[in-house]
Amino acid sequence: MDDFLTIYGTTQWLGAEQIIASLLICFLLSSAVAAVYRWTFQSLSYSRSFIHTMILASMAVSMIIMTVGNSLARGLGILGSLAIVRFRTPVRDTRDMTFLFICLGIGVACGSAVYGVAIIGSLMICVAAVLLHWSPFASRRQHEALLRYVLPPGSASEEKVKDIMRSTCSAFSLIAVREIHQGDLNEYCYQVRLLDPAYQSEIVSRLGGIEDLSEPNLLLHRSTVEL
Repeated sequence: MDDFLTIYGTTQWLGAEQIIASLLICFLLSSAVAAVYRWTFQSLSYSRSFIHTMILASMAVSMIIMTVGNSLARGLGILGSLAIVRFRTPVRDTRDMTFLFICLGIGVACGSAVYGVAIIGSLMICVAAVLLHWSPFASRRQHEALLRYVLPPGSASEEKVKDIMRSTCSAFSLIAVREIHQGDLNEYCYQVRLLDPAYQSEIVSRLGGIEDLSEPNLLLHRSTVEL
């Protein structure tokens, strides 16, 4: 009978102090992780509600873990109730999903009263996230820019332009050509990767020295294609 109650019931009663402490620690740690996420965020669509979701979901998981305890019946009941709820909001970035999963892990640790794992794990993960944000690890796009200039159609200077790009860029790719001035001129647009950021002014000045070339400009930007 005791074994039956141990499996299907609970063997401990949580006091108000432990519940408040668990939720408070969970809130502080998930807020720290959310702050690191916000600080290292690099995508285009920032969502304030996602930050709130990370913190509140962590506290909700902590509450669920404290509610379940070691009761199999409660666990099955909560599993069945959560199966009814369906979240159809797509996660745009796997990094967002990872940070949300980290906060859920904090909630599990705090709900299980394993505060050491929650605190040390959160600190280590935050440090790792900051280091990855500032380090060039896994980055393939460095010193990339958009190069634009205007030339007459069929100009022999196009080969001179390519020679300049070969000497100052590690890679370049033509991404657009359009007619301007009723077809008398063509505007070329290249995506280039500079060998060194010091070449920014040099490439513009060298292109400006070509006789029939006009309006050379170089714009550093986020990459649109992989070179």
